[in-house]
Amino acid sequence: MAASELYTKRARVWIPDAEEVWKSAELTKDFKNGDASLQLMLEDGTSIEHKLDPKTKNLPYLRNPDILVGENDLTALSYLHEPAVLHNLKVRFIDSKLIYTYCGIVLVAINPYETLGIYGTDIINAYSGQNMGDMDPHIFAVAEEAYKQMARDERNQSIIVSGESGAGKTVSAKYAMRYFATVSGSTSEANVEQKVLASNPIMEAIGNAKTTRNDNSSRFGKYIEIGFDTRYRIIGANMRTYLLEKSRVVFQADEERNYHIFYQLCASSHLPEFKTLKLSSANDFLYTRQGRSPVIHGVDDTKELSTTRNAFTLLGINESYQMGLFQVLAAILHLGNVEIKDKDSDSSLIPPNNRHLTAFCELVGVTYQDMSQWLCHRKLKTATETYIKTLPRLQATNARDALAKHIYAKLFNWIVEHVNKALITNIKQHSFIGVLDIYGFETFEINSFEQFCINYANEKLQQQFNMHVFKLEQEEYMKEQIPWTLIDFYDNQPCINLIEAKMGILDLLDEECKMPKGSDDSWAQKLYNTHLKTCSLFEKPRMSNRAFIIQHFADKVEYQCEGFLEKNKDTVNEDQINVLKASKKFDLLVELFQDEEKATSPTGQVPGTGGRTRLSIKPDKGRDKSSKEHKKTVGCQFRNSLQMLMDTLNATTPHYVRCIKPNDFKLAFSFDPKRAVQQLRACGVLETIRISAAGFPSRWTYQEFFSRYRVLMKQKDVLSDKKLTCRNVLEKLVQDQDKYQFGKTKIFFRAGQVAYLEKLRADKLRVACIRIQKTIRCWLARKKYLRKRSAAITIQRFTRGYQARCLAKFMRRTQAATIIQKYQRMCMERKRYRQKQAAALVMQTILRAYMARQKYQGLLREHNAVIIQKRVRGWLARCWYKRCLVSLVYLQCCFRRMKARRELKKLKIEARSVEHFKKLNKGMENKIMQLQRRIDEQTKDNRSINEKLVSLETSSTAERERMRGELSRLRGVEEDAKNKGNQVTLLLEQLEKLKKELSSTQKEKKTIEDWAQTYRDEMEKMVSELKDQNCSLKKEKDDLNRLIQEQSQQMTEKMARAIVEKTQQLETDLNEERSRYQNLLTEHLRLEEKYDDLKEAMVSSNVSKPGHRRTDSTHSSNESEYTYNSEYAELEEGSRAAEDVTRGIDTSLTLKLQKRLTELEQEKQSLRNELENREDQFQRARARDDVEFKKARGAELEYESLKRQELESENKKLKHDLAEIRRSLLGNAATGAGAPGSPAYKVVLEQLNASCEELEVRKEEVLILRSQLVSQKEAMHHKDEKETMTEPSAYVEDVSKLKDAGELKQAYIGLKDTNRSPRFMHKPLEVSDLLSRLRSAAPDFHKLNEDGELWLVNQGLKETIRLLEHQLQTQRRSYDSEVESLRGELQNVKEENNRQQQLLAQNLQLPPEARIEASLQHEITRLTNENLELLAEDPTASREARVIILRRMVDLMEQLEKQDRTIRKLKKQLKVYSKRIGEMGAGQTEGQTSPGQMVDEPIHPVNIPRREKDFQGMLEYKKEDELKLVKNLILELKPRGVAVNLIPGLPAYILFMCLRHADYVNDDQKVRTLLTSTINSIKKILKKRGDDFETVSFWLSNTCRFLHCLKQYSGDEAFMKHNTQRQNEHTLSNFDLAEYRQVISDLAIQIYQQLIKCMENILQPMIVSGMLEHETIQGVSGVKPTGLRKRTSSIADEGTYTLDSILRQLSAFHSTMCQHGTDPELIKQVVKQQFYIIGAVTLNNLLLRKDMCSWSKGMQIRYNVSQLEEWLRDKGLMVCGAKETLEPLIQAAQLLQVKKKTDEDAEAICSMCLALTTAQIVKVLNLYTPVNEFEERVSVAFIRTIQTRLRDRCESPQLLMDTKMIYPVTFPFNPSSLALETIQIPSSLNLSFLTRV
Repeated sequence: MAASELYTKRARVWIPDAEEVWKSAELTKDFKNGDASLQLMLEDGTSIEHKLDPKTKNLPYLRNPDILVGENDLTALSYLHEPAVLHNLKVRFIDSKLIYTYCGIVLVAINPYETLGIYGTDIINAYSGQNMGDMDPHIFAVAEEAYKQMARDERNQSIIVSGESGAGKTVSAKYAMRYFATVSGSTSEANVEQKVLASNPIMEAIGNAKTTRNDNSSRFGKYIEIGFDTRYRIIGANMRTYLLEKSRVVFQADEERNYHIFYQLCASSHLPEFKTLKLSSANDFLYTRQGRSPVIHGVDDTKELSTTRNAFTLLGINESYQMGLFQVLAAILHLGNVEIKDKDSDSSLIPPNNRHLTAFCELVGVTYQDMSQWLCHRKLKTATETYIKTLPRLQATNARDALAKHIYAKLFNWIVEHVNKALITNIKQHSFIGVLDIYGFETFEINSFEQFCINYANEKLQQQFNMHVFKLEQEEYMKEQIPWTLIDFYDNQPCINLIEAKMGILDLLDEECKMPKGSDDSWAQKLYNTHLKTCSLFEKPRMSNRAFIIQHFADKVEYQCEGFLEKNKDTVNEDQINVLKASKKFDLLVELFQDEEKATSPTGQVPGTGGRTRLSIKPDKGRDKSSKEHKKTVGCQFRNSLQMLMDTLNATTPHYVRCIKPNDFKLAFSFDPKRAVQQLRACGVLETIRISAAGFPSRWTYQEFFSRYRVLMKQKDVLSDKKLTCRNVLEKLVQDQDKYQFGKTKIFFRAGQVAYLEKLRADKLRVACIRIQKTIRCWLARKKYLRKRSAAITIQRFTRGYQARCLAKFMRRTQAATIIQKYQRMCMERKRYRQKQAAALVMQTILRAYMARQKYQGLLREHNAVIIQKRVRGWLARCWYKRCLVSLVYLQCCFRRMKARRELKKLKIEARSVEHFKKLNKGMENKIMQLQRRIDEQTKDNRSINEKLVSLETSSTAERERMRGELSRLRGVEEDAKNKGNQVTLLLEQLEKLKKELSSTQKEKKTIEDWAQTYRDEMEKMVSELKDQNCSLKKEKDDLNRLIQEQSQQMTEKMARAIVEKTQQLETDLNEERSRYQNLLTEHLRLEEKYDDLKEAMVSSNVSKPGHRRTDSTHSSNESEYTYNSEYAELEEGSRAAEDVTRGIDTSLTLKLQKRLTELEQEKQSLRNELENREDQFQRARARDDVEFKKARGAELEYESLKRQELESENKKLKHDLAEIRRSLLGNAATGAGAPGSPAYKVVLEQLNASCEELEVRKEEVLILRSQLVSQKEAMHHKDEKETMTEPSAYVEDVSKLKDAGELKQAYIGLKDTNRSPRFMHKPLEVSDLLSRLRSAAPDFHKLNEDGELWLVNQGLKETIRLLEHQLQTQRRSYDSEVESLRGELQNVKEENNRQQQLLAQNLQLPPEARIEASLQHEITRLTNENLELLAEDPTASREARVIILRRMVDLMEQLEKQDRTIRKLKKQLKVYSKRIGEMGAGQTEGQTSPGQMVDEPIHPVNIPRREKDFQGMLEYKKEDELKLVKNLILELKPRGVAVNLIPGLPAYILFMCLRHADYVNDDQKVRTLLTSTINSIKKILKKRGDDFETVSFWLSNTCRFLHCLKQYSGDEAFMKHNTQRQNEHTLSNFDLAEYRQVISDLAIQIYQQLIKCMENILQPMIVSGMLEHETIQGVSGVKPTGLRKRTSSIADEGTYTLDSILRQLSAFHSTMCQHGTDPELIKQVVKQQFYIIGAVTLNNLLLRKDMCSWSKGMQIRYNVSQLEEWLRDKGLMVCGAKETLEPLIQAAQLLQVKKKTDEDAEAICSMCLALTTAQIVKVLNLYTPVNEFEERVSVAFIRTIQTRLRDRCESPQLLMDTKMIYPVTFPFNPSSLALETIQIPSSLNLSFLTRV
């Protein structure tokens, strides 16, 4: 296809632009041959006409398809040209924030002017071992490629870093060296790697400065050779420097600074050690204030100086030398401040006592007079005489500055030399990688000698680069057998010849420097005369005669000749140098200038040149020519050093890094196209593109081409041979055969052909899409139509129904309305009538009430008036009556008084007359008598009358008083009446007033009523409002209550979440502590391995220097035993080698290793203490729980006690039944009813046997129940039970004071220790019962037989022992306060206890008779020993004790005799019964059987058979067989055979059974050596076969099983809950192995980590290929074009790992661990770690590979993850937490597939990607790359939205997941149900020397 045919409508092209360099446009009209212009439309919609060049007719550059934009490799672009390169770099840099891009073999690095988190250790680990094309471009990828090629090809490598100042050269070189230091050696010790990196801050301090372009610009070039040994670990380095810019020492432009070291010193001048330097602020010195920018933002110079000093110290430059260096630097600053004044026009002077010159002289140790003399004078020598000439002020100032520059250059050289000395090593260098950090091409407004040298160096480097690129292209073509045609590329050899050839610029410059009167002008004329007409690359400016122009490969540069000669000569006043050499106080200064006589490298250098420390690749042969070398000019020296550099580079494989400065303003991620394209042209990137474009730049493998363009093939075109298929299809698609070539493995395309194929593919897909869309749209339209039709019918139906319902509803409403109106009107009329009626009634009621009230008030007034009148009249009548009565009484009294007076007067007259007297005396006597009687009567009457009178007087007096009172009352009433009358008048007046007030009140009442009505209405309204408010308040109250409930619920949930979070945090902290502890174990193991490696290396090197043997005092006894005291034979053989370990090792390194190891041990011990503290806290908490459990357990114990009593009662019942049967049997024996063979006899015999069996069962149940009770009690009082193991003899009282029962207890108290066992701890008998049974003169043998047929003997003995134990516990409780005083004897008691337990174990194997005798004999022996001890301590007390003991011994012997007699009697009784039963069963054979035979015949119902000897689950071995045991069981054991044929964990069981026997025999040395040998042997086999997963898994399983056995049989209650009774009997009895359990746990952790490492090494190569690159779903993801850096193929070729490979490997891991019997919980942890590694590695590669971030790849990942989940489901491991470790990968895959446009999408992404960090989310979005044109890129605005929404997240800024992270492992206790006594040792293990016990 012709190129012009591509210029069709909508084709996009690049056109030149003044601002943006290149601008994109789109054709609006097809181009036809012959057209003079193109019709274009810019991106902003502007239409333009682009005219073509009439001469060349060149069409504008075509733009690449969007799917190719942003490629990692520029050579992958279909159209290779300048605008495509510039646009691709811009898109990657601005949109994707990617600063690295490949351009063939070149890595283009753009300075972001921002700190990026892409240089961490995790990134280094991610790139380590990866192919260069598999990962995104990075400086680490280049470093890895160099490191890999060095190791693979055995060829030295070079990394050439170049670019403008500020482009990031130094940082790139620094990161490359950091990568080598990390991947090639350990970074934990201050070894060579740190020294290489430590050289960076030193060189930056003395060689870097702030410029207008860069805050940390390197002002010199350097080439660092990093040396490696045969194992490719860094062993040393060497540095060469080039072109130090000395002029910066004395002059800086605006906004620039001098070298950093000066400002660091000035900023630290306040430090005490710097007081002698007499420094102050940087603004006080001329050499540091000229740039007027002494401070760099964000840089602390004081801190930087501290870093520099630390680096000096690390490199071996001590404090004295450092202070000397600082003195020289301070002297330079003071020298710059020396003021030189004019003396006259030809001379100058320095004022006396100049403080700065004084300070300078003091610092350098010279005299003030000499220095001031030669600063202003110079010495001229002729053939015969020497003259001293004065210098003008300007020349003197220049001489001062030249001296300062010279001193600094010398100091720089000295530092470089000593840095090299520190980096050099005695180990032979096998290979090296060189890192060249050198300036790029420079062009300024004024270019001088410095720029000339820089550009000359870049010309040489560019030539080497072009040749290398050409060579690689040629190799590629020849490899693929493509016809090779010579590619024309730019050769800059003519420019190099112009500079360095004979009669070149440098030669003419040197020649002019030798002329006595040579000048810059004369040199310029020579240049014009020589080259102006002969060389096209040399030009003369039109307006200048002191400049020249050179056409460099990058651009034309105009150089000003002024200063060339002076800078080339680099002259310094020798007299000033001699003064400095004469310094006697400052040795360092003298040392700086000593090398002038014997230097082999140039020392005098120009501004912009510097001293270099020479690392010759050839032997140094120039020492005898030092005087001649010293006279060489700077240009000559630079040319020689540059040639040496080129020789070095040509001898290595180069790797290129081109640093680009995106803008001149140091703005972060700001791209200036003009500056970028200028640097691209200058650094050779575009030349690489041009060379690639000249041939076949696009290269596809046949498989990639087939996968990508399968859509362009028909089914009949697809053949089995894919190569032939591709050939046939390509010939049909592209007619021009010159546009492509077929190689062996690849198809080569010309530029633009891939774009054409992409266009065809896109068109084909577009047609297919249109067809699919047509069909889908038709289907959707049809479906939509049917849905609408159905909806219309439904709507009509519902509408009509609705209308009918509405009509019916209307009619009903009309009728209802009529009825409602009728009733409404009726109601209204009725209401109106009732209102009127009610109003009339109210009015009538009110009127009638008013009239009634008026009438009532009138009647009331009349009634009151009548009452008043009645009362007044009655009062007046009473008053008149009283007056009348008083008057009448008074009149009567007056009348009667008058009448009485008259009668009295008459009587008095009669008495005076005689006649009267005589008359009176007639009949006087009679009359006297009568009178006397009358007198008496009268007297009586008088008395009565007097009495009456008295009473009358009294009554009258009272009446009188009453009347007086009544009178006074009446008078008061009268007065009251008068007053009332007056009051009535007043009342009448008041009544009138009240009437008036009433009328006014009524008016007020009416007003008030009206107000009240208004108020009532208002109140009603207010009440309604209040009700409304109340309702609203109720609603608010309800809302608040609901809110409070919600808040309380939320608070509850929050508290629950907080508790959960706190729990999780505690679990996290615990996991972190575990992880930290396990990491320390890993570090400890790594140090041990390194120590072993060093030991082996030293042994092999046979160094004979004396050394010392390293010991470690920080280890505990157990650790030292199992770590250092193993393999005695190896230690003896390697003792001499061990002494030589430290001979060849650097002493400082050894000390630091020892210090580090000590710190690690201390930290490990502190962590272990902390872990123990936490475990103690846990134990205390568990103890509290146990107390509560014991309370609950009490009820269970009571229940079990009741059950035991019930069993005992049933046992007694059975015994009673047995006795009855026997009595009936004996009773019927005489009658013959029970004769043998009779039915009755058989029935009885069967019942007897059944009863005996049931009796035995009941006995066993009782024993089991009692043992359980005792074991529970022992568990509850574990500590007290241990204390009861002490010697009981201290509690024994005097035997002579006891009764018989006491003597019996004392006699058997010694049996307690030998028979202490849960099986003997039953309820004791009473002493009386025991005495009655054992001491009875004639014991009832029938009863004995009833109790169990001689079983009473043994049972009685056991009951006696239980009685004694009960008594002992009683005594222990009574003497509990004395326990503390006996703790000192605890050790002896323990030993005695061990012996007692051994004796117990031996006695248990003896018959009962021998057991009793042995126990008594042991008691006698023990008492004898106690007697001897007492005799030794106190003879008096010993004698008393001996008497007591003898008595006890006598009692014991008596008791023994009694027991013997009892046993003999019982045996006789047994024989009698046996005889009787035998006689009864003899029957017909009575005469044939002798009595003796009948007695000896075993009778089952009465005889208890002896059980066979049980194995105790122990293995006995001899001490000398220990090494054989370890060898056969560990070192030479084949895991595969054991896993397949034997029980899992058999080696662990065997080792533990051996350990049990060593514990049983109480041999601590045997226990210790066995454990130590086991641990060290496991370590040895793991070190030997640590890469074998099967071996590591096997020993992890066995180590865990051994650890579980140590816990299960430790005797600790926590580990014995799940044991059987038999297993509890097998617990360790003598040794507490808790410390060894910790050691073995640490060993298990190390094995687990080794297992994870081995597993990771197996899985690592599979993960990326299987999870990312392999297409599990074929055809989903298309293959994009690749560049020179080929990616790993995603097609499943032979040897390529797939997802099935990963699943098969996981299944193999799982089956292996299951076969080895690994704990299920441990398997879950391993699987979780496996899935974490898979997820982390996959996600890390996804984050570092732009080509993997696409929608289709997200689908592939999700499918792969679903397969992994299915595998978990099949294995039953869904709950192990493995799925959760894949959550970040799942969310990353979902992120690739979700929509990424709107704010809703951003919100959904933020809520979905919770397991991803913000950096990871943004990275995936930036890397998202469409594979097809139908996908869209993620906009920058959307990414900004995501960042804004996620900025509040508190998370780590780390980008990659830590693939080296290992979850802290735990070993949950997993007891074994396997009985140790049942384990059989197979003969295949060769362990015949072990004996089962």
